[in-house]
Amino acid sequence: MKRHADHAINPIFIKRWSPRALSGESITDTELMSLFEAARWAPSSYNAQSWRFIYAKRDTKQWDILFNLMAQANQAWAKNAAVLIVVASRNNFEFNEKPSRTHTFDTGAAWQNLALQASDMGLVAHGMEGFDYEKARTALHIPDDYTVEAMIAIGRLGRKEDLSPEMQKAEEPSDRKKVEEFAFEGTFEQK
Repeated sequence: MKRHADHAINPIFIKRWSPRALSGESITDTELMSLFEAARWAPSSYNAQSWRFIYAKRDTKQWDILFNLMAQANQAWAKNAAVLIVVASRNNFEFNEKPSRTHTFDTGAAWQNLALQASDMGLVAHGMEGFDYEKARTALHIPDDYTVEAMIAIGRLGRKEDLSPEMQKAEEPSDRKKVEEFAFEGTFEQK
């Protein structure tokens, strides 16, 4: 499938997608820190920067801890990632400890910055929810005043043929809803 935009946008948005075929090759610390640097510059309410990224690089003692959080279906392909990341967000503002209603929203912006930077660098950044959230909280010592949000597998693009036959069928960039299905002038509309 060739993706195309219905309206004029920067091509980086169409180029980014979430393949599962990863090569198993490592990425450099410089590459990894560039991804986190991009996340750093995401917008956030009161500049709170509520996001936290707990990561493990392949072939380190931390790898198995993060790897074993994932559902088997995700382990089947994420075993070839270079880095695994658990994303969490701080529920309250640091400056006054009052609840932040947008901590999840802001953390999503940081994830998007990371994903776009990865795509621009020729890397894969695949977000997922298929993991044990409570086990992540315990195993990674995430405090109760943080929300466990998602996991991310980072790596270099691999060969589609190395995936299971079922995964190969879905291994292509997906299309998106039309703008008219989610942007409404004036009031909410059920489509």
